[in-house]
Amino acid sequence: MSTFLCSWVTPQAAYSTRRSLSCFRGATTSQAQGLEGPSAFRAQEKQGYYVGMCFAASEKQLYSPSQAPEAWQLFLMLAVTLPTITCTLIYYWSRDQWAHHPLARTLALYALPQSGWRAVASSVNTEFRRIDKFATGAPGARVIVTDTWVMKVTTYCVYVAQQQDVQLTVTESQQHELSPDSNLPVQLLTIRVASTSPAVRAFDIRLNSTEYGELCEKLRAPIRRAANVVIHQSLGDLFLETFASLVEVNPAYSVPSSQELEACIGCMQTRASVKLVKMCQEVAEGECQQCYCRPMWCLTCMGKWFASRQDPQRPDTWLASRVPCPTCRARFCILDVCTVR
Repeated sequence: MSTFLCSWVTPQAAYSTRRSLSCFRGATTSQAQGLEGPSAFRAQEKQGYYVGMCFAASEKQLYSPSQAPEAWQLFLMLAVTLPTITCTLIYYWSRDQWAHHPLARTLALYALPQSGWRAVASSVNTEFRRIDKFATGAPGARVIVTDTWVMKVTTYCVYVAQQQDVQLTVTESQQHELSPDSNLPVQLLTIRVASTSPAVRAFDIRLNSTEYGELCEKLRAPIRRAANVVIHQSLGDLFLETFASLVEVNPAYSVPSSQELEACIGCMQTRASVKLVKMCQEVAEGECQQCYCRPMWCLTCMGKWFASRQDPQRPDTWLASRVPCPTCRARFCILDVCTVR
């Protein structure tokens, strides 16, 4: 397995084995090329295009920039300026054995007085090789937590913070009814990583709520949570959230004035709030059946009952499944669960 500082720059390097220090030098060089490579390549294309137009449109006198139209002069200036800036920036980063590179300067903030950023890079590489690290996220926004470091790896940048100096706060949660990977409900958390050192730039990491517990086990410091953020750490919690949102969209059931709502027979804590009414199809059609029970369950207990009757190995079928009524055993689906009013 390659080292972390090499694999974040070029994915192909993740399968090579190199020494930590030489790999970091390669990483800084590759990042310099990766950061400026696309713009430099486009600039070279512009230069080639300009040279080609000198022959294809000789009447515009492009071979003499001073006599070319202003638009083409601007085009040529951009084609020459971008590679020049790129080369200058790479040269500046490479001075003093890449000591001016942004990643090297970040690591230097954590170096001891008698050592340099290379010792910190070696420590990061050593911990990254361990199998007990926490790693999640897409290749373009990878989150890695080791025993000492919290890191976010993007396509063109690496954010590094030391665990003992950071404060983590869950700032936002986003609920999605379907995940593109598994067709299941998913909750994404945004966690702000702020260092006590003003020289270290704060950054945000995103992860699935089901991985929140594993992250907390790897961190030394607790994660603070904003007052309006609710974290669902299990699939059951996510399903109940989705179940409630879908039931709210269904038509409401009007309780007769002569009927009084009683306490939910499931929890005995809140009043009954849902009634099973066949709404998905006509009464004589489909697998669902008409339920004649009075409202006896709250929305949360009905959702828990619905989830308890599902196959834990096939959560992708939960939303479309049918279960028996907990009282009369008439089969129903989510479309048949109506809130009472």
